[in-house]
Amino acid sequence: MTEELSIYSLKGIFKEILRYKIGIFSLAIFAFFIILIIYAVIAVPYDKTISLWNDSQAWLKYPRNAIPIWWGFLTGKNLPRNIDLSKKGLLNVTSQNPKKIEITYPFNYNYDDFPTDFNIFFKSNFKNEPPTVKIFWEKPNKDKIFLIEYQLGGEESTLYLGNETSIEEKLTEYLKSKLEYHPPYSVSVLRGLFVDTSGNINIEKGEYKLHIEVEFKNQEDTIEIEPIIYGKVYGIAGTDHLRRPLELALLWGTPIDLAFGLGASISITLLHLILATISGWFGGKVDSFIQRLTEIYMVLPFLPLMIMISLFYKLTIWKLLFVLIFLSLFGTGVKTQRALVLQVKTLPYIEAAKAYGASNWRIIFLYIIPKILPPVIPSLIISIPAYVFLEAILSLFGVLDPTQPTWGRIIEDAFRNGALYKGYYYWVLEPSFLLILTAVSFALLGFVIDRIVNPKLKEI
Repeated sequence: MTEELSIYSLKGIFKEILRYKIGIFSLAIFAFFIILIIYAVIAVPYDKTISLWNDSQAWLKYPRNAIPIWWGFLTGKNLPRNIDLSKKGLLNVTSQNPKKIEITYPFNYNYDDFPTDFNIFFKSNFKNEPPTVKIFWEKPNKDKIFLIEYQLGGEESTLYLGNETSIEEKLTEYLKSKLEYHPPYSVSVLRGLFVDTSGNINIEKGEYKLHIEVEFKNQEDTIEIEPIIYGKVYGIAGTDHLRRPLELALLWGTPIDLAFGLGASISITLLHLILATISGWFGGKVDSFIQRLTEIYMVLPFLPLMIMISLFYKLTIWKLLFVLIFLSLFGTGVKTQRALVLQVKTLPYIEAAKAYGASNWRIIFLYIIPKILPPVIPSLIISIPAYVFLEAILSLFGVLDPTQPTWGRIIEDAFRNGALYKGYYYWVLEPSFLLILTAVSFALLGFVIDRIVNPKLKEI
């Protein structure tokens, strides 16, 4: 008896899990998730994450739809990364009255592909009129091309260089003059800036220089310039269509999804346990009422109801958790656990408790539920990934809280923006991998615990 009790203690269960290789494997996955959760909480607090994730202006300096850096290695190419030129500027005052300056940004470009975009962010303090800037581009062969003259639109202004058709025309003319015929390819701004003059679409590697001449209207006016050339790879998880780094959502998706799955599974299992015990112990009209109610719940269209409620009331993920618990209050678990209660209530120690005058509730909560709890734990653990997948399914239908960075939300965004069609496979594969890893870890742990608490399985 002493040995049996030690097996069912937490320490005993942990020792038993370590006896199985799949148990050790599942614990290793849990350790990985725990590290992710701790890192998420320490590195980027929840409130800040939600604020950043839903702020479209916060990610303007990140590349759009950039693949992860490790994915770039698989292509065998040296794909471009983000180049922030703001700290490479060399200032030269060319005139005092009127005040004119020239800032030169030299940098080396040795990547095997073209960048995806080129923006220049301006921040200026001026009295009457904003300053005017002239932008020149110097290629590795020392050819200097005038690109555009631009007057700032306010104190903060952004020049989307990659979208300027006038620059495309200038670069086309430059290539025509070098080739002595029209380029046999369409010339976009990024292609025109970085292509060589051989007539083929080849990257011209070497040292480039961006020259920006600024003319101020007043001596006291100032300006800050931040030119950014956007790459094709970024971070450990890449970025999405809104330039948001996916590692942020993958990181915080771990505690949110696991909290949703754990909260739903533990709450629903405990409620089933209590209702099943009440039903089996009291019997009669109480038993009949609970069983009929359970049968009605079992035929309710659960998923359509969840989708309809989410769609109508726009619930947050945590309010939806309460709806989920309510809709699952009477389920198949009530019937299966009631069968266990009917077996336990005939045991001699229950008869002894009744004989010394123990109350019904004392017998239910102190004698019956602890007895049937161990066989229920494996199903509790195995059901956790089902609720995590439910969150992903509801997100995929577009009815879940869009402000929460969850794994399901990442997949929904990916499908909505044609990630698979456009070849952004990482966008779907990364959250899917974490969902599968969750399912595998809980399934293996549930299987091991089932073998521990169910002696008949140990003989298999």
